Amino acid sequence: MEVKGFGEGEVLRLDSGEEVFKLDSYKCNPIVEPKDLGLICYENGRPQSGAVFNPGAEIFYGKIILTPRCQTNYRKKEFFDHKSGIKRYRFEEYISEIWPLISEDGIRFQRFNNSVIKGDGTHHKDFLYGIEDMRVIKLRKRYLLIGAGKLNPPFKGNGDDDRIAIYSTNDFKEITYHGIVHGIESRNSIPFMENDKVYMLLRYPPSDGIFLDVLDAGLEQLLMAEKHRKEWQILHERREKNRILKTGVYQHEKEKIGAGPPPIKTERGWLLIYHGVGEINLEMAKSYGLKKGIKRAYSVSAAILDLENPRDVLCRTKMPIYIPSKPYELYGDEVYPVDVPAVVFPTGIVVVKDKLLIYCGCGDKYVILLTCDLGNLLDYLWDVLDQEKI
Repeated sequence: MEVKGFGEGEVLRLDSGEEVFKLDSYKCNPIVEPKDLGLICYENGRPQSGAVFNPGAEIFYGKIILTPRCQTNYRKKEFFDHKSGIKRYRFEEYISEIWPLISEDGIRFQRFNNSVIKGDGTHHKDFLYGIEDMRVIKLRKRYLLIGAGKLNPPFKGNGDDDRIAIYSTNDFKEITYHGIVHGIESRNSIPFMENDKVYMLLRYPPSDGIFLDVLDAGLEQLLMAEKHRKEWQILHERREKNRILKTGVYQHEKEKIGAGPPPIKTERGWLLIYHGVGEINLEMAKSYGLKKGIKRAYSVSAAILDLENPRDVLCRTKMPIYIPSKPYELYGDEVYPVDVPAVVFPTGIVVVKDKLLIYCGCGDKYVILLTCDLGNLLDYLWDVLDQEKI
């Protein structure tokens, strides 16, 4: 696979003198739009676009496969969030599905085998209101697919709505469902393996931060989740001992943070790309060509975890490495309407010839590609930032 045309990333100097790393946005973003997949519905006889966003990603026989969530036939409603002091949106009457996509160049994607992963009661009754934000993790010869199964209709639940939903496949044609983790709410749940240990990144709403633990029963705890209810409960009970990153340390992460794609193993440590929700100040916004700050935004950050003990955070970006700044990421326009403003949400990652390709949802509507040289980002993390434990 060629990697020509993919940016290397750059270090920007802010007015204050602080240096920040910026991922490159691929010149033809967004690379996947609802219309590309026929995600169109009609309201009062007028066509309305659906949404395709938040894809997991992996290398699959020399190609790149994505697992975005897709949805149509939903209604958008506005409300005022008194906590953040801004206007926000919620959505009704939709059930997300996962549609695997395939590409030879990492840019032009199409449906793969017309495969669909449903969470609407078609194949099981564990959850009935959709499957969202599915990450892809290659473990040995198998691909694990981990998403958030919805117990209640989106935006109408009781605050205990999401369950870790586990699937696996060898070929993305035959996909096996392994159940959910009962009794534990978690989004952005991502396993990764090292020396037969299975680590798990988790976020427990409303707990603040990113948690990392080891599965006591190993891979079987995922593939036979129901059998290992006790182990999952113990893991949940000890969660406060295993928080590795805390919300609120920085302004752009003051509301929440969560793991993005699976960590990438490098000689300097595990590279963890994650998202934060908070405020983007004017100084940072200006470096992206914006005239004012952003009151509430989903942005992209990075950390390096120790190779031997991933719970040990070696360094962490103090400013985002990417913020919403394009119309399809920010507030939308006539060409690119958005469903949720100021969102860039990293969920998929692959390394091709030392180039880091990060696939993100944006505006809860599209898929974009952000890139950099892996070495450039690692050099920034080590050479520019303090290398003290966070």
